[in-house]
Amino acid sequence: MSKTALICGSYAFDSIMVFQDQFKNHILPDKVHMLNVSFLVPTMRKEFGGCGGNIAYNLHLLGANAVPMATVGEDFAPYMSWMKSHHMHTTHIKTIKGAYTGQAFITTDMDDNQITAFHPGAMSNSHENQVSDAPIADIGIVSPDGREGMIQHAQQFSDAKIPFIFDPGQGMPMFSGQELIAFIEQATFVAVNDYESQLLQDKTGLDLTTIASMLDAFIITKGAQGSEIHTQGKVINIAPATTQSTQDPTGCGDAYRAGLLYGLMNHMDWQTTGQLAGLLGAIKIAHLGTQNHQFDFAEIERLYQQNYNEPLIR
Repeated sequence: MSKTALICGSYAFDSIMVFQDQFKNHILPDKVHMLNVSFLVPTMRKEFGGCGGNIAYNLHLLGANAVPMATVGEDFAPYMSWMKSHHMHTTHIKTIKGAYTGQAFITTDMDDNQITAFHPGAMSNSHENQVSDAPIADIGIVSPDGREGMIQHAQQFSDAKIPFIFDPGQGMPMFSGQELIAFIEQATFVAVNDYESQLLQDKTGLDLTTIASMLDAFIITKGAQGSEIHTQGKVINIAPATTQSTQDPTGCGDAYRAGLLYGLMNHMDWQTTGQLAGLLGAIKIAHLGTQNHQFDFAEIERLYQQNYNEPLIR
């Protein structure tokens, strides 16, 4: 019987706009206290996103049984159609009446600076879903979502003795140091990027070695430098996979986490799991948007061999 991953996290629409200039040319430093600016953005892309949605999409492409759990708004119909067209699980996507699906409005200038406005919408109701509502899961992940939902889902995974990854991401500022320590104590694994790792240490007062000692593994992604996995008192360094091009880094971390889940579901060792995760991130970065890339497992095996000079053993 194939294993099931329960993915608790946000679903959102990402509206991405590019300003064909530099913000600094239009913002007067001595007037920032009375800022009133308007940027003409000739092009706009509206993408399907959200951390939970992105993780589920990538894990589904790998052929795994990915079950997302999220709250969405009454405007979710196009996203739902997309999910169904890709034969993804939708049973635990709950619509909140009178609410919008989470919305991110991102404007990027020619220096790759970004101004983002995020409306959480129905995400704030994520606590209305319960881990026990889903079929028995073999593994889970708590990724950025509504504050109460993240707290409750972590507790529910822990109470049910279901191993899970805590992935605080951009949700970390919502929690106090003590709340973050509670997440670490409940989780089996924690996955963060290098900036989030430092923030987690600063907020909890725990150093990297201490955090890692409380977990089966503490995973830190480092962008173009690859990643490192702290487990059982040692550090496993994961070399970055080769990228065809660098189009859009948004969603690379979510693709990486899908690789982590797949490796854990299939009892891969940490070196293999980390390399697979890094490969998924490299595939994603070559495409605009977070769910516009495609692959099958045969392609993953080919690219894995090409990058790491060894076969991917399932």
